[in-house]
Order: sequence, then C-alpha cells, then structure tokens
Amino acid sequence: MREEHGMLRWSSNYAFLVSISNGEETALAVYKPQRGERPLWDFPDGTLRYREVAAFVVSDALGWQIVPPTVLRDGSRGVGSVQLYVNNNPEVNYFSLDQRFAERLMQFAAFDYVINNADRKGGHCLLDADGHLWGIDHGIGFHTAPKLRTVIWDFAGQSVPEEILKDLEQVCGQVEDPCSRLRIELDKVLADAEVAALLARMRRLLQRREYPRPGPGPNYPWPPV
Repeated sequence: MREEHGMLRWSSNYAFLVSISNGEETALAVYKPQRGERPLWDFPDGTLRYREVAAFVVSDALGWQIVPPTVLRDGSRGVGSVQLYVNNNPEVNYFSLDQRFAERLMQFAAFDYVINNADRKGGHCLLDADGHLWGIDHGIGFHTAPKLRTVIWDFAGQSVPEEILKDLEQVCGQVEDPCSRLRIELDKVLADAEVAALLARMRRLLQRREYPRPGPGPNYPWPPV
C-alpha cells in the first residue's frame, strides 16, 4: 500500500481507502485492519479479515466474480484485508436493480447460502461502470451455525439453474480434496469446522437443487440497505 486517503465513514468496522501498486500500475483499494474490527458475540475476535479473503477465494474458484480481488496484507495499521475498490454509483443498489439482473442475482443467492452470509444488505451490491454487479462486505460469513441474513429472497423455493449447480459441484470436489489449491487456501483463513460446514452447505444445495426459504429465525439484515 502506497498511500492512505481516509476512512470510509459508512462502514461498521474501520475501513480505509488506500492506493495500492504492483510497481507499474496503481489502483484504489479498501483496507480493513484487524485492529479496527468490532467484537461480535457470535464470531471469534479478529477473524473478519480472514472471512473477507475466504469469500473471494470461493467466488474466484466458482468463476462468478462476485467478490472483488481480496488479499491479506500488513499495512500502516497492521494486518488486514485489502480489497480492490469498486467504482460505483452509490445511488444504485439491490433495490434499484431490474429483471435484467435476475440471472446474476441467482448466483448471488447461491453464493450467500454457501458462504452462510450473515449480512447481505442491499447496499452491498455494487454496479460498476461496465455493468458488472459485485458483492462486498463478507466479514461475517462462514459460521458453522445457520446465519443466512440477506435481502435476496426472490428465488426462495425455486430450482437452482444447472449452470450454477455444475460450478458448485466442481468447487465442492476441490474443497473435499485436502491437497487441492482451493482447500489449502481455505485452510489458511478458516477453522477446520468452518471448512467442514462450508462443504456441508454445498452438498446440501447440490442435493436439494433449490434455493432455501427464509426461516426460522431472523433472515433479513438490518438496516436493509
């Protein structure tokens, strides 16, 4: 990281806009240091940065490009996650998307179930200048207990498209293999029980072949945006 440009005020945990460089090219990124993570009663302290990286690893393996590139780095405020910044219109979110994004949101819904996303707010869906829909803020995912809280319930009870199931089946096999590159990357950032729970959710979705329905318990995030 080359330069820090200030804090992103709308984030519930400390997040900073920074410049990153590979020596030739420079880009903006969001840096979330471990020291800025707010303690949660149901997630181990200091693990949100790992879950951000795990979400990218799963998204990348699926080939869905939901999560922007995310890595762990030691920055000016200590170790944290660093995610490529998505330049987007802040007035556009999930609630302003139309039917053209239905297939894309089907991927989002399957992804959120698989990673057990506990906080898919409408404002966590970002549309970039090229029309690509991204998902951000996955720090409270991958819990071993059911925690799915999302605004995307459009497809509840519907069949999961075959293309999505094929991608999930391929990735499920990689997670099952303790020597696969994907499994090795996940083992670096998640506990053994969390990887096992991820695998169980993937198997369950592949077996049932339909999107989950809300309930029991709170299944909608607050605030919704």
